[in-house]
Amino acid sequence: MGPDYFIGAAQDAIWVLVLVIMPVILPALGIGVVLGMVQAATSINEQTQSFVPKLLVVLLCLAVFGSMMMGLLMDFVTDTFARIPDIVIRTTFLVGHP
Repeated sequence: MGPDYFIGAAQDAIWVLVLVIMPVILPALGIGVVLGMVQAATSINEQTQSFVPKLLVVLLCLAVFGSMMMGLLMDFVTDTFARIPDIVIRTTFLVGHP
C-alpha cells in the first residue's frame, strides 16, 4: 500500500467534490454575472437585488440536483469505508504483527 493508493483516493475525493458542487455553483455564478451587469447598466446597487435571486437559484438547484448529489456522496463514502479492511490488512502485513 504505497503513496499511489492514497493519492488516488485524494483524487477521487476531489473529483466527487467537483461533481457535487458544480450543479449549485455554476448557476449561482451565471446569475451573479447577469445581475452584476444589470446593476452596472442601471446604476442600481441594492444588495437584496443580487442576493435574493442567487439564493432562489441555489435553492432550486438543491431541490433539483440534491438527490444526485447525495447519491454521489453516499457512493463515495460507501466505497471508502469498504476499502478500510483492505488498508488495515495490507498495513498489518507491511509493518508486521507483534
